[in-house]
Amino acid sequence: MVDVDVTGLGLWTALGTTAQTTWANLLAGKSAIALRQPFMSLPAAPLAMLDKRPADPENLLMTVVKAAIADAGLTPPLESCGVVVGSSRSYLSRWEAMARGELSCDGWLSALPCNLSSQVARAIGSQGPVLAPMAACATGLWALFQGYLLLQTHQCKRVIVAAVDAPITPLTLAGFRRMRAMAKDGCYPFDCDRTGLVLGEGAAAVVLEDRAATDRLAGQRPTAYGQLLGFGLSNDAYHISPSQLDGTLAVAHQSLKLSGLHADDIDYIHTHGTGTQLNDVNEAYMIQQLFPNAAVSSTKGATGHTLGAAGLIGTVFSLLSLKQQRLPPCVGLTQPEFDLNFVWSDSPCATAIEHVLCSSFGFGGQNAIVAISHLG
Repeated sequence: MVDVDVTGLGLWTALGTTAQTTWANLLAGKSAIALRQPFMSLPAAPLAMLDKRPADPENLLMTVVKAAIADAGLTPPLESCGVVVGSSRSYLSRWEAMARGELSCDGWLSALPCNLSSQVARAIGSQGPVLAPMAACATGLWALFQGYLLLQTHQCKRVIVAAVDAPITPLTLAGFRRMRAMAKDGCYPFDCDRTGLVLGEGAAAVVLEDRAATDRLAGQRPTAYGQLLGFGLSNDAYHISPSQLDGTLAVAHQSLKLSGLHADDIDYIHTHGTGTQLNDVNEAYMIQQLFPNAAVSSTKGATGHTLGAAGLIGTVFSLLSLKQQRLPPCVGLTQPEFDLNFVWSDSPCATAIEHVLCSSFGFGGQNAIVAISHLG
């Protein structure tokens, strides 16, 4: 087995334009969610936006990729580097604009979902494998797994993994509103008064490296944020939107088995924690059954739900937790419905953390969990 380390990361959320600012604001218990009306044809709604106007996914993506590469101490061109970019919405805002006649259809080829990963490959001069996974809200962790797999199968020695979503579009807002999944005022994961999710914009990128094979000169390899131990991945094959109660439990067992860990080894779980009724019930059930003593938080009360980018954003938060030995709070939680070991906004924990899980669950029963370890 290849030891896969994360040696660089980049992050941009509504909570901050860099990993450092986002992390600092998160530890302070801040939230980027505010009442916004980006489209006059739709009513105002709580959203986590980067600016007053909806973001462009390409700009988001390229910014976090450049940050991750710089953080890893690398300089393009990276000819043999693999590239994996996941997005559940991709260029949807451009397609909607073309459908409304507000944008020329001449550039439709550049708006294909796979163009995001191709753009990164061109920017870094990569001639390695280039992938563009899509698995609803589990997309970010699927992208991470595919990057991990490229290293395990010796396709390359280094991979840039990124995930991005800019889901503030008329179609996305109308669709979630029609499903009655949108929150009325804010996102309150695992709270008795939760009313739904809040859409947010964001992107994350990480550099994965084969610890033994990367050709770094002595003194040039940065201290890794953590090691990816293994994944649990499944599909419920049950329903177009809700997941099965036991689906989360099965994928958690799988992640432990493939990572060589026991349930008692897990110190912290960065949950999917959307603030919807069904997701929080299913995820709380998994934690109560397997990890009753682990610390638990969701960060979507601070950043909003970034859909396909959420899993990788959560992975970055998990890596920062390992690196700094601090746990982010469950922003928005005031009255828990579930008996779990929550991290509270007024006292984010500084504690010994060795092993963490990060989870994502998407429409269609897409389940994904990654196990990550501290390198000391």
